[in-house]
Amino acid sequence: MQSDTKNRADIDVLGIGNAIVDVVSQAEEALIGELGLERGAMTLIDEARSEELYARMGPGREVSGGSCGNSIAAIAAMGGSTAFIGRVKDDQLGRIFAHDIRAAGVAFASAPAADGPATARCLVFVTPDAQRTMQTYLGACVDLGPEDVDEALVASAEVTYFEGYLYDKPAAKAACRKAAEICHENGRLLALTMSDPFCVDRWRGEFRELVKNEVDILFANEAEIMSLYQVDEFDEALQAVRQDVGFAALTRGPKGSVVVKDQEVHVIDAVPPSRVLDTTGAGDLYAAGFLRGLTAGLDLASCGHLGSAAAAAIIGQYGARSIEPLLPLYEVVASQRR
Repeated sequence: MQSDTKNRADIDVLGIGNAIVDVVSQAEEALIGELGLERGAMTLIDEARSEELYARMGPGREVSGGSCGNSIAAIAAMGGSTAFIGRVKDDQLGRIFAHDIRAAGVAFASAPAADGPATARCLVFVTPDAQRTMQTYLGACVDLGPEDVDEALVASAEVTYFEGYLYDKPAAKAACRKAAEICHENGRLLALTMSDPFCVDRWRGEFRELVKNEVDILFANEAEIMSLYQVDEFDEALQAVRQDVGFAALTRGPKGSVVVKDQEVHVIDAVPPSRVLDTTGAGDLYAAGFLRGLTAGLDLASCGHLGSAAAAAIIGQYGARSIEPLLPLYEVVASQRR
């Protein structure tokens, strides 16, 4: 499937998200408890807390991240044309982020800020069971606003994709609203990832309105979609979301995923990873594979399979930016398209 604007789109997917540098480190369960962290969740922290936690981390690896940024970089790695909008400061981490995303083949023209908060960072504690606990200092991301949204860029992208995390800041929320308006004025598709069940809890009412009236493609995991509709069973949430959005891709971890559009329901098996090291970015890579397939014209089942394959690939390494080539995944699935 593809949108009827494909022939006029210059960019497959434009991402709008928090420009973050991840610091990924292995950690024992005891340390998570000792530091009082919410295991398996993403928690927003201030700069002082960030420095305190960083001092307690073991050896880490710095790599450009951010949920949406990870997805966009992976789409580029699978041969898609991409661009990204996000705020960084002109500091060491800001230069790392800009270099990494451009090196991945993503167009990134956002000018770095000369002053203000430092570039955002996410401290990722990875426990032996591959679960990740994230502590995020948003830094320069808090200044992302409508003025950062390039109208021509949004108009030229087949899909504009943004993350629910942006709703934690009013200016960033306004940027999302502006992008949505431009997107629909130009006949493009708007995609949203719900990001985190705690994010859904904070913004449930606004997310419900957004999903029903603005979003064309929704990505959510099982916990997020159940939180959105405040139900106890996945099937209840599945039926509810079918009434609200054009189509949705709902991930369920080892149970695979479910892709729905109108009367179509595709149950996609999970692709077993070669090894399980770190679940960081599994959802980001699923969305990347799905959107890469969608903008290439693959059927929905193939899009879901490509998403599952990309998620499995990232679980077998530390961090959410792939060090393994992802293009062969796309080529294999594309060659098998129905």
